[in-house]
Amino acid sequence: MTTSDPEAGSKTAGTPGLFSETEIAEVTGPVGDPELDGVEPADIDEKDVELETPFEKLTVKSRRLSADRTRTVVESLLFVSDKALTVDQIFESTGFDRKKIHAALEKLGGIHREGVSGIVLHEVAGGWQFRTDPGSSEYVRRFLRVKPQRLTRAAVETLAIVAYRQPVTRPEIEEIRGVDSGAVLKALLDRRLVKILGKKEEVGRPIIYGTTREFLEFFALRDLASLPTLREFQELSEEHAGIVEKEAPAPKPAVAGTVAALSDPAFERKLAESRGASEAALSELEAAISTADHRSKTAATFLGGASAAPDADPLAGPAPASPKPEGP
Repeated sequence: MTTSDPEAGSKTAGTPGLFSETEIAEVTGPVGDPELDGVEPADIDEKDVELETPFEKLTVKSRRLSADRTRTVVESLLFVSDKALTVDQIFESTGFDRKKIHAALEKLGGIHREGVSGIVLHEVAGGWQFRTDPGSSEYVRRFLRVKPQRLTRAAVETLAIVAYRQPVTRPEIEEIRGVDSGAVLKALLDRRLVKILGKKEEVGRPIIYGTTREFLEFFALRDLASLPTLREFQELSEEHAGIVEKEAPAPKPAVAGTVAALSDPAFERKLAESRGASEAALSELEAAISTADHRSKTAATFLGGASAAPDADPLAGPAPASPKPEGP
């Protein structure tokens, strides 16, 4: 029994989809040859193929390769690997001298760099890995139909504590955050950003946590020493503040409460002390000026009456009166 569909055409009853088996066969063609149904297939894979070249033989061959050829081999290994490759892993696969490997990586780093190549060579997790250029991220995401991986604030806080305080226990994490962190830790364990390092030798034997290799790859870090310091955090915050002030629209007039909330009591106290010291110094200056003015006036008075007695000392007081001559 068949049913008709004005949009999809005829369909055989019980056949899923919009097209009948006949329509599909017309497009795809025959699946097999009926004449060969009873014939056993032959084994067409050669069995005596050497799986890999012995390392000693590979080492002898590698010594004869030029620097450019060495670079292309290392580039091929980095391309096919889904993980960051260390120098030792490249050596075990190629037999190249480690100096030649470092030279090849340095050359590749100059060729595949941000802003120049669509594939960038990054040193992450103690190894080297090809990644797409960050400037092409929105196009790559649209092509792959994937969303950018972003962590919640709780996950970032917990992960930061583990990264900077490892090995760290769950009670220590919750003491810093002030909230229960069990669910966040479980999610980080599932994402393989955090791993269990063991148990702490104390009462209750709490589990201790640390970061993983995937954590370094996720944040494009070479090792844990590449984590930013507190000073770098402050400089980064100031830099971001400058970017925000440059890109953001003009701010609206602040309310009165905002100024009070952002005021610094210590700075205001220092300012008040400085203001008091300035006022005291000003008072002393005014008193000194008044004293000097008084002395100037006094000196002018004495100098004015000293014209009849030029040898008199103006600061010695009035001259004593001359004795009257006695009469006969």
